[in-house]
Amino acid sequence: MTTPPIVLVPGFWLGAWAWDEVAAQLRNQGHDVHPVTLPGLDSPSTDRSSITFADHVDAICDAVAAAGPPVVLAVHSGAGMPGYAVTDKIPDQIAAMVYVDTAPGKGSINPELEGVELPLPPTWEELGENLDGISEEQLARFRERAVPEPAAALREEWTFANDDRRAVPSTIICTAFTSEQNQQGAEEGHSFLAGLGELTDVTWVDLPTSHWPMWSRPDDLATILGDVAKGVGT
Repeated sequence: MTTPPIVLVPGFWLGAWAWDEVAAQLRNQGHDVHPVTLPGLDSPSTDRSSITFADHVDAICDAVAAAGPPVVLAVHSGAGMPGYAVTDKIPDQIAAMVYVDTAPGKGSINPELEGVELPLPPTWEELGENLDGISEEQLARFRERAVPEPAAALREEWTFANDDRRAVPSTIICTAFTSEQNQQGAEEGHSFLAGLGELTDVTWVDLPTSHWPMWSRPDDLATILGDVAKGVGT
């Protein structure tokens, strides 16, 4: 069986390095894997003042093209919104979507955010995310390597126009919150879950762990991603 390439996009403050363990596992399984660093997330010294939401969408599209579409596109956390926009722009190049503790969001990630960039909060309490299963060493590496998010990319939003996105097979991996909680949130109208009701082919997977399963349960996450690729392979 030939499986499609797997493109991995991390969430806020992270680069391609965040996927190292999962990427290694997938390559050991024989998959072609392409982790991505979005524009502005390569270095703390990068000028983020002009980086837009569309720049992030375009960067993911470029990664898909470079990998050799159609691909399995896995997006984590804050990459859920640009990831969903990619399915609006190039749905025929996406064999399957995987949303890792995120969902097909619509609207602006943070419309009231001011300034040029959003740094990682100074304490984990202020971050307010589930840290179950993440070691102190992993948290230290996260803080050491974290890069501020381009603020404009978080204020802007995508105008959806291509209904073909609705039919892209999508797997929602629920870690910090259960699939039941995510479905309830979608019904309540949360913007980061807003695209769920549009999709016609959704598979739910519960993987109880932190918001960063690539660190707290990398083997299990790699297995799920590999299974998705096998499911759309030829």
